[in-house]
Amino acid sequence: MAEKLFGEVNPPIKAEFIKSASKTSECPKIVVPEFAFIGRSNVGKSSLINCLANNAGLAKISGKPGKTRLINHFSMDSGQWSLVDLPGYGFAKVSKAQREDFTKMISHYLKNRINLVNVFVLIDGRHEPQKNDLEFIRKLGNLKIPFSLVFTKLDKLSRVAFDKNKAAFRRSMLKEWETLPPMFQTSSQTQLGRKDLVGHIRALTQDLSTPLLKQIQNANHSAKSGDFLADQF
Repeated sequence: MAEKLFGEVNPPIKAEFIKSASKTSECPKIVVPEFAFIGRSNVGKSSLINCLANNAGLAKISGKPGKTRLINHFSMDSGQWSLVDLPGYGFAKVSKAQREDFTKMISHYLKNRINLVNVFVLIDGRHEPQKNDLEFIRKLGNLKIPFSLVFTKLDKLSRVAFDKNKAAFRRSMLKEWETLPPMFQTSSQTQLGRKDLVGHIRALTQDLSTPLLKQIQNANHSAKSGDFLADQF
């Protein structure tokens, strides 16, 4: 039985782990909208996934940075959408060759996963803008992949300190971006931002007017016919 973090929460989400993949071709079949979490190592991706699902054991948590080394898939909202935990970037203690392998794996996933609706870039709210965060965001922009920013660990600093860091991040982005992406403020310990984040994802899954979601519907139709698009990757 799942260990609940907060008792009953609103909105409730039924979630389960599906599989881990070392490359895009091993990912689950394309049938529902997909959202990805990524960020620097130890930014709190697994903790936030557990917070969203209200299940303390859904995503494995480690105190050592860089433990997520595969593409981990979770079914959310009783299979209405999927959530992906991508390996972190930054200061994980891995070899140069391993770091390059991670980069290739993540890049291939981002470029080829056609049901990817939005990437949530997790930012540690305790720090001022970090070079590797800004570089990854620039990469998403170059690939024209929709993304949002999720500031984490807000329970670990004062509101004044966070507002200062957030303002610095906005200034850094506005040097290159005309408009800023949606931003969320979260704490896996207190549930701060959980309702807003879940609501945003649900709204995106229900907006079937976008070309991307129409592609997913077509992929879903093909999957029911036994013609799985994922086999083409």
